[in-house]
Amino acid sequence: MSTVPRIPPLDANQPADFVNVTAHASSLMQTFFALYGEFWQRGIVDAEIKEMTRLRNARITDCGY
Repeated sequence: MSTVPRIPPLDANQPADFVNVTAHASSLMQTFFALYGEFWQRGIVDAEIKEMTRLRNARITDCGY
């Protein structure tokens, strides 16, 4: 899996990271971050377990982020 997005950033003077690429669809980006915030702030699974799962998933998928 590449860490180089296939879509250029909205602002050509900024790096092509997740936020600058998803800025093309601002409503999608806002919805994603609202859901992401709920995921980390609520639920029955401890934040520590969620973080370990996120890191393991990144390692398995060879995610550079």
